[in-house]
Amino acid sequence: MKTKLINAMDNSIVSEVELIYKTNIKPSERIKVEDSKKVYSVFKTVYDYNTIEHKESFYAMYLNRANKILAVILISEGGTSACLVDVKIILQAALRVNASAIILSHNHPSGQLIASSADISITNKVKEAAKLLDMQVIEHIILTPEDNSYYSFADNGQI
Repeated sequence: MKTKLINAMDNSIVSEVELIYKTNIKPSERIKVEDSKKVYSVFKTVYDYNTIEHKESFYAMYLNRANKILAVILISEGGTSACLVDVKIILQAALRVNASAIILSHNHPSGQLIASSADISITNKVKEAAKLLDMQVIEHIILTPEDNSYYSFADNGQI
């Protein structure tokens, strides 16, 4: 962050915000996601399978208008049964990469493939906030430690 002198009369200083998104990936090389299976296959490469049974992690995937991945970002890590998710952090990154759509994901260390009331609540909260910025939340994937084991909110009519 840069600092900038605002008023020389009283020497007030405020921070200047500079938003930067740098990528070395050509648009033609971006991965396109079209279904929950493809979303799961991408997220599966992101999670740390050394800790997936021990702590919950929450990620967000950001897409352009063609459903091509712009970025995947770790939002939060928590304990064995929960992690704190700050909607502002999710939307801050979405704005930074100029996303059109957001896909959420977290793991259940317990191995249970059921969306909890807290999972549904945070999904709806992010959906409503994203809507204000003309963005859509199009999926929420829950992973478990087992291979090929995931729950899709979209496939189950919860998005």
